[in-house]
Parts: sequence; structure tokens; C-alpha cells
Amino acid sequence: MIDLGVPYSQILLAAEQTLYMVFISLAIGTFIAIVLSVILVLTNPSGILKNTVVYNLVNTGVNIIRSVPFIILMVFILPLTKMIVGTRVGTTAALVPLVIFIAPYLTRLFENSILEVNKGIIEAAQAMGASHFEIVWYFILPEARGSLILSVTTGTIGLIGATAMAGAIGAGGVGDLALTYGYERLNFPLMLFTVIVLIVFVQVIQSVGNYFSAKVRGH
Repeated sequence: MIDLGVPYSQILLAAEQTLYMVFISLAIGTFIAIVLSVILVLTNPSGILKNTVVYNLVNTGVNIIRSVPFIILMVFILPLTKMIVGTRVGTTAALVPLVIFIAPYLTRLFENSILEVNKGIIEAAQAMGASHFEIVWYFILPEARGSLILSVTTGTIGLIGATAMAGAIGAGGVGDLALTYGYERLNFPLMLFTVIVLIVFVQVIQSVGNYFSAKVRGH
């Protein structure tokens, strides 16, 4: 086996930490993003629940958070992370900035996916007497799910990059491994290995996302 300068158990732990950070923050961020994107679509100027105040508040909040680079956001909200998790460092602590980062990002992607739904479907649902909740749950979201899956795929890949940056403040994961044992010790084989691992992660996630998106669209 190739000597990477660190025990393979440590490499496996880093991979587990990365997957933990990605999928926990993705699950929480996806739920928040679905809620926010539906609010944006329903309350926009052409929405079925037009509400300028709510739309502008949510829209502005999403834009503000998306304007801040992740590495700055992560440091800026350290007091909030400490308050919620009880510590500023570690894998679990990284979940707070990761969720705050991914939720607005996915909100915009989901909003675009939902806006692609044919207006005729919404009008037909209204004609049948469906409630606003029923329109969203039984008509809009099922119709947009192929595009939503691709949006989640894109968000997941973005999160992988963010977890690597989170390693800069001791969040653990592949990024921390590459920085601490690769860059600082000039261990090129380890840095190359972490790059390959991240590439594999991205390729697998993209392939899975494409497969399920095509499947629900009936391709």
C-alpha cells in the first residue's frame, strides 16, 4: 500500500466526518430551503398568495446570506455556533455555518425549479378547489421533483467544497486532513489523494442525482 504519511484509519475517519457534515447539513438545509422557496413562489408579485412584505423580507434575507463568502460567514457566526452547539470547533460545530450557507443557496435553486412548473397545472388545481397546501404538496412539488433532485445534487457538491473550507477552522473531514497533514507538512501524496477522494465523491453524487432525476421524469 502507498504510504501517505498518516494511518489509513485517520483517512477513513476524515471521510466519515466529511460525509456526516455534508448529509446532516444537507438534510436540514433542504427542509429550510423547501419552505423558503415555496414562500417566495407563493408570495411573489405573480404568486397565488401575493404578499409584498413577506416576499421582500425572505428575498432580502436570502440575498444577504448568499452574498457572504463561506469562509467569512463561518468565522462571523462563531458566537452563534458556540451558543447553539456549545463549541466553536469540531465536526458538529461546522453544521451550523454549513446549514446557514446551504439553505439560501438551495432556496434559489428550488425557487427556479418551482417557477418552471406549468402555470396551467396550478390553474387546474385551483379550478378543482384545491387548498393552497394541496396545490403545493400534490401539484407543484411532484411536478418539479426532477428539477429539485438536480438542485439537491448541485447543492450537495457545493457542500463538499464548503466542508473542505471548514477544515480551516478545525472542523475535521478531508479538508482538515489535507490542510494539517498535507499542506503544512508538504505531503504531496496525501494532498493528491484527498483531491482524488473529493473528485470521486462529486462524480458519484452527480451520477446518482442524474439517474434519479431522469427516472422521475420518465426518461
